[in-house]
This record gives sequence, structure tokens and C-alpha cells, in this order.
Amino acid sequence: MLEVTPLTEGWTLRYEGAALPAAVPGCVHTDLLAAGVIPDPFLGRGEAEVAWVGRRDWTYDIDVPAPAGHEQTDLVFDGLDTAAEIRLDGQLLGSVRNMHRSYRFDVTALQGPLSVRFGSAYTAAEAVRELLGERPNAYPEPFQYLRKMACSFGWDWGPTLVTAGLWRPVRLEHWSTARIARVRPVVTVRGSTGQVTLHVEVERTRVEADLTMEARVGGVRVRAVLDGTSGVVRLEVPDVELWWPRGYGEQPLYEVELTLSDAQGPLDAWHRRIGFRTVELDRSPDAHGTGFTFVVNGVRVFARGVNWIPDDVFPSRITRERYRTRLTRAANAGVDLVRVWGGGIYESEDFYEACDELGLMVWQDFPFACAAYPEEQPLRGEVEAEARENVVRLMPHPSLVLWNGNNENLWGFKDWGWERRLAGNSWGEGYYLGLLPRVVAELDPGRPYAAGSPWSGSWERHPNDPAHGTHHSWEVWNRADYGDYRLHVPRFVAEFGWQAPPAYATLRRALPGEVLAPDSPGMLHHQKADDGNGKLERGLARHFPVPEGDFDRWHYLTQVNQARAVATGIEHWRSHWPVCAGTIVWQLNDCWPVTSWAAIDGDGRAKPLWHELRRLYADRLLTLQPRAGGLVLAAVNQAAEPWSESLTLRRMSVEGVVVGETTVSLSVAARTVADVPVPGELRPVGPKEFLVADADGLRALHFPVPDREVPYARPRFDVAVTPGAVTVTAHTLVRDLLLQADRLDPAAEADTGLVTLLPGERVTIGVRGWETPDAAAARSALYCVEPTR
Repeated sequence: MLEVTPLTEGWTLRYEGAALPAAVPGCVHTDLLAAGVIPDPFLGRGEAEVAWVGRRDWTYDIDVPAPAGHEQTDLVFDGLDTAAEIRLDGQLLGSVRNMHRSYRFDVTALQGPLSVRFGSAYTAAEAVRELLGERPNAYPEPFQYLRKMACSFGWDWGPTLVTAGLWRPVRLEHWSTARIARVRPVVTVRGSTGQVTLHVEVERTRVEADLTMEARVGGVRVRAVLDGTSGVVRLEVPDVELWWPRGYGEQPLYEVELTLSDAQGPLDAWHRRIGFRTVELDRSPDAHGTGFTFVVNGVRVFARGVNWIPDDVFPSRITRERYRTRLTRAANAGVDLVRVWGGGIYESEDFYEACDELGLMVWQDFPFACAAYPEEQPLRGEVEAEARENVVRLMPHPSLVLWNGNNENLWGFKDWGWERRLAGNSWGEGYYLGLLPRVVAELDPGRPYAAGSPWSGSWERHPNDPAHGTHHSWEVWNRADYGDYRLHVPRFVAEFGWQAPPAYATLRRALPGEVLAPDSPGMLHHQKADDGNGKLERGLARHFPVPEGDFDRWHYLTQVNQARAVATGIEHWRSHWPVCAGTIVWQLNDCWPVTSWAAIDGDGRAKPLWHELRRLYADRLLTLQPRAGGLVLAAVNQAAEPWSESLTLRRMSVEGVVVGETTVSLSVAARTVADVPVPGELRPVGPKEFLVADADGLRALHFPVPDREVPYARPRFDVAVTPGAVTVTAHTLVRDLLLQADRLDPAAEADTGLVTLLPGERVTIGVRGWETPDAAAARSALYCVEPTR
């Protein structure tokens, strides 16, 4: 039977004549940090102090024991970052240049010192640029010339920390006669029968040996003889249970096992979990343009999504538990789709297994983002090899519902001046419209492929045309007020978002000793977006007076503005289902402490936006929407059951007086939206009035003017504290009350985000991790909208 010897202990990193202990998986930065050679690049301006690391060459060493007892021994690297030479006992095994691939070398006759020498990623990328010519991109770094995680070169939310190292596991595999080289599982459903077709490839040391394959799944067992080095095993499983996205059903998973044997017994085995489901992408033309709707098991789905970036700029630090924690937070916020963005990586099995279990659909970008990519060698061969490997690696996962060719490159060619600058040179179109769809069609024919995001489906239309296919809505954040989200009804919004700073405790840890201000040195260093603070301030000024010299107030209001901006978009677009069939918020997570678009900051703390997503992405949502014919209450019902309820509409003054009120019956069919026109006499008039809609424990509010024009009374409320809870009772209108629990204790966490209380209402906020409850402290950590001074 194939045996594995992990090579995780005993590695060293050469540095200034010394051999530093090295962690594998890991990278140079984390090893230098553990050895005390460099400061933490996440703290203060440490990023700039370690820039030299990415410009140097680095060598890792270990002694490899002599193989014994088997006919062949292979040295296997699951991931090398990125340009490296591998030598064993002085013999060159190979040179590699792709972070997104695994590598295998026959080392049967070798033993002794193993060295892996990593060249600087800058040097490797710049050499390819010199060979193939300059290509445009969105950032002044050469990331498109090397198959490496693009955002390690920096992004508008990420630091420039150009890594090198053994970022995924290393091992020796010892085997005799034959081993399983690759299994490509094609899983389909016909009626109630699940079909599994295993395309098997083997490597042999004995060509003459008689081999058999035995496959098992769902109580079904099939045996087959393997002639040569490839074969097919087909299984039919009766009465399978279907895998569903969360909110639509359960997520049953089936163990698949394949055993390769000869006359003496088992030689190798392959195990995976699969799920039975169908997935289609409906891109049919209609009266509104061209759709983009996921259809799972025959059910059309409004995708409630988030964009995912690498959860750490040093991906080797992301554990199975960390993936599970972050993705569980996504599921708990009502998310049912996670887009793995194209400037990152193909994530580890831990990521996709968690998505399988949690019912999170996965949209997987191929790793191309915001740049023109050369299509010539040495890149083209690497692109095809990595695509083939990763398509086969990830295709067992039922959560994976879409392969996407790139992020914003088709759009960039059209709108960012690339076409003129390229002057006919290749830029990646051949990958997105040729190579990648061909690979997916050949290897994974049961999954949809999209050429890019955004993409309208044809060069006859603008790539980012909101009426066709996927749309990225960035003009609003960059140049307009978030109310402008209501100007369009895209078919599918694959990116949109609004910035806010991270949690207060995250800032305090990341910027120790700094007097915090929006423009303090550390805050500016941890703001990577072009004119990011300017956009924050202009976006805030449209709704609130910008606080001068009051960081705490600025911090609170910018977080409120982020939540309101995203809410404005999602409420509008969900109210237009089925014309709009999904929203993917930019972004769920951060890779370090930074002011960004994330709902969960770099220390794993939830911003108010995360709590707001729980409301916005719930199966049922009430929203008050201005339409051409007047104000309407849109009742969104994404549940499988009809929704019948009493709806109360109240026209109120900011002093808390009910000016007008009515109750009507609300009836919404399953998976639909119902509009209820607001009677003219209940529409708020002037800055002193607003509208409240209540049904089934849900609430929607409509204020006709920005907060800076509303004559709020000074908020008055009582605060009571019990172990694990803070209760607030309002005596006036209290708008967007927020308990910033991390101000009470860095470990504290509240279970409630922004909440608006009418006079006489109360809310109890659960708090975990606060060991010394105190009413005065709780009051000091409570923020709400205040009257304009």
C-alpha cells in the first residue's frame, strides 16, 4: 500500500549565515517573524520595514531519509511560492514558477540534503516582462507576469508583502507496482438516481501487473479491470438525497472511495465526499436584456453573496478552523454564495469542504485580476497546467457552482485604455474565451463557465452593461451617493460595496500608541484605496455633518454609512427579483487590519455591516422603495412557503407622534416579491416625518431626507446591565443605536448591530467576553445618531 512520510519537521531557512527554524507549510515572512528578525508587518508601518524581504532570494533546507521497502519514492510539493529550484543531494530535480500547482519528482535513488531555493518573485516577474513586453494593469506591480497570488503585490485593501516559501504541505510517497495518479469524478443526477463516473489514471512501475479498481458510494460497489494506465468506473446510486444551497434544503454528502489493487492486495486508495445536485446558469435573453440566474435542482435562486479574498496575506497561516469560523459567520449572515475572487488563490480543501457542509455555493474565479496577461510562453503552458489540475481537484465539491474566467479584465480592456496601449499584443482574451472554457468543457462538463466578471456575454455590448449578465457597480462608491444604486436594476450585481474602518479594538492593536485620527500616519498607512479617505468623507458629508476632531464619532458614522450604503443597494435589487438575480457584496473579509469594504475586519471582528447583512439576506425582508408612481412597501419572500401577515404602516414625527396609521393584509407567494403601494396620506412630508412599516417582527424605515436635515431630538435612553446582556430603553427616537462591545473589552462581542428604537421601545443586546459588566461602561460604548449641532 502507498505510504506517506510527511516532511514538515526539521526545515531551516538560510539567513545571514544562520539556519533559522522554518515552519512548513509557511513562508519566509512568517519564519523571519517567528525568529524575531522582522517586525510584525501588520502593526503600525511595519509593512514598509519588511519590503526588502520580497526582493531577496531564499533557501530552505532539510535532510531527506533514504527510501526503503518500495519500488518508487516521489517527493511531492502541494504548493511552492513561486519561482524555485529544487535540489536533492546536489542534483537538480526541477525548476518551477507557479504557486497554483503541485509538483512531483521521482527521488527513488536519492537521499541526503534537500534544498529549495526561491528566487525573488520580482526578479522572476520582471524577467518575463522583459521577454514578452509591458502590459497594463491596475497597480504598479508586475503581478501578471508570474502565476502567483496577485494580491501579495498589494491591492486597494491589502499590503505589499511579496512572499516566498513552501506554502502547502511537502511529503514523500513510497509505492510499488502502481499508484492512483488522478481521479476525475463526474457526478450527475437523473431523476432520483445519482450517477458517478470515475475517470482514473494510474502510474505504474510494473506494466505487466494485473490491476483492478473497486469503487464504493452510497452502498453501491463496482469492480473493474484496469488495462494500461487509464480506466473508467461507473456507479448508479438509487434514491439519492439532493444537496441544496442553505435555505433551500439539506446538504447530504456521500463518501466515495476508490481502491486500486493487484493480486497481492490494495496498492492505493482515493477518498472524496460528493453531493448530488444539478446546477445551471440561465443566461436567456428576455425583455429586460440577458439574464444571469443560478438554477439548482430546477429551482431558480436569488444569490445572496459575498466576495472572498485570501483571509491572510500569508495564506499558509489559514487553518481549517479559521476557514470554518469565517465561513460559518458568512452562513450566519444569510449568505448562500461565496465568490472566490480572481486576485487570490484556489483555496485549500478545507475551504470547499466547509462550503459543502454549510450549503454555501462557490463561484470560483480563475486567478486573473485587473491586468492584461500575456498569452505567450512561459505563461501559457503554466496557465493550462494549473487550470487542468485545479478543475479536477475541486470538481468533487457540490458547493462549486461556477467557474469564472477572470476579474474585470474584459472590462479593463474596453474602458481602462488598455486596447490602445497594448497595440495588438496579447492580453488574456484567449484564456477567457478560448483556453479556459475548453478545459472546463473537457474536464468538468456539468458546471457552468463564465468568461469574466463583469461580462455582458458579447463584445457587441459593453462588458459592464447592467442589462446583460454580471455587473460591477463601482461608480457609486467612487463618485456618487449610494442612493444612486436605485438608478439601475442590473441582472446580477457581482461587485459593489462601501468602505468603513475596522473595529476600534482592531485599530488599537494594529496602531499601538497612536493618537487615532482619520488622517493620522497609521490610519493613512492602513488605508490602501486611491483617495479612500476622501471618498469616505464625501460619502459621509452627503448624509451627516463630518465630525471635526472627534475620531470616535467619525469611526461610528463611517461604519453606519457603510451599512446603510450596502442596505440601499441590496434592498433595491432584491425588490426587483427575478429581473435582478443576485448580489455579491464586496467584501466579506480582510487579510490584515485595514480600512476597507469588508464586513469582517482583519482581526475577525464583525463590523455593523455584518449584522446588517443578517437582516438584508434573511429569507424575508421588508423594504420601503421610492418608485416612479410613489413609495411602495416591497415584501421579499425567498422562503419556500407563502407569507401571509398583517402589515402596519405608521407615519410618524421625529418627536414620536403617530401622524397616521393603517393596517393591511400582506400576502406574498413563495420565492416572490409583492409590492404594497403606500397610501398618499401616509407618505412622510418634510424633514420632521418618517414612515415605519412592521410585519412579522420585521421593520422597514423611510426617512425622506438625509440625516443632516432631520431635526432629531437629543436621544434619551436608559441602560441596564445584567450578566451577558445590555438592555436599552428609549424615551425618544434613537436612530441606529450601536453597542461597540470591543470598547468594553477587546474580547467582547455583541450579538446585535444597528437598531432604531421608537419612544418606549427597548432592545436587549447579548454580550459575550465581557467579564466585568458595568452600566456606566456600557453607556460609554453606546453610539447613536445625534442632532446636527
